[in-house]
Amino acid sequence: MRSCLLLFICLISLNSFAQNKEEKQILHSLDVQKNAWNNGDLDKFMDTYWRNDSLMFIGKSGITYGWQNTLNNYKKGYPDAAAMGKLEFNILHIKKLSDSYYSVVGKWYLTRSIGNVWGHFTLLFKKIKSKWLIVSDHSS
Repeated sequence: MRSCLLLFICLISLNSFAQNKEEKQILHSLDVQKNAWNNGDLDKFMDTYWRNDSLMFIGKSGITYGWQNTLNNYKKGYPDAAAMGKLEFNILHIKKLSDSYYSVVGKWYLTRSIGNVWGHFTLLFKKIKSKWLIVSDHSS
């Protein structure tokens, strides 16, 4: 009886740390994004963003609105493999805000031959047509 109770407690503990389906989908999107970046494919990297003029990206230069404007800024800021380097994420926090929104906070790292850079980000994901997409990105 005691071993059954211990097993039950262990299963509950493991389950409380398990990621739900939405969190797994969001983390998968970030993994797709990282792989696209590391392959030098900014167009594929942008597939995780909402393809809309209302997309908001906040960075060191201020606010950029729109998917195409955000892509153009990425291409301008990271014109080649040396500038892009290799991307890694460290996810610090994922929080469900509602059935349609998640907030993700993390760190980003670029390992580059021209000098490493890093910073933090806050992403707002929205479920649009059954897909989790970034609708707001604040990266510094």
